[in-house]
Amino acid sequence: MTEILEKTERAYDGGQNRPLRGYLGILAAYGGTVAVAAAVAGLANRRVPDRIGVLDLALMAACTHKVSRRIAKDPVTSPIRAPFTRYEGQGGPAEVQESPRGALGELLACPFCLAQWVATGYAAGLVVAPKATRLIGATMTAVAVSDWLQLAYAKLMKSAE
Repeated sequence: MTEILEKTERAYDGGQNRPLRGYLGILAAYGGTVAVAAAVAGLANRRVPDRIGVLDLALMAACTHKVSRRIAKDPVTSPIRAPFTRYEGQGGPAEVQESPRGALGELLACPFCLAQWVATGYAAGLVVAPKATRLIGATMTAVAVSDWLQLAYAKLMKSAE
């Protein structure tokens, strides 16, 4: 199996270092996490909702955006990423820019990649603990809206100069 994976990696990478084994591990971890969440929900006799309301979807979207960026770009969460990334400098407002080291670094430094994990966790939370999940979602949505207002305020102040 290892030989097949190594041959596939060499054929795929085009001379670039693409950590397919690491990606495979991340995919397996994601699948395992979803399976554990489904088992926990089943053991707790919790059922998947028949539908997701517009408010829940809005909270989930804004919360997923904010939590994904907080994990991937926030200076305060850099100790989580440091073993898997390399600091390159300031990114956007109140954000850092890092280059990944390996597959886990690519996941942790990419808010787009993290969004699937965060949204899946939020969805599992809606099944297992909906009240607490909505409270967390509302909190992180408020943080996201506050960020957008801070950026708009800064732009307005700059244009008034």
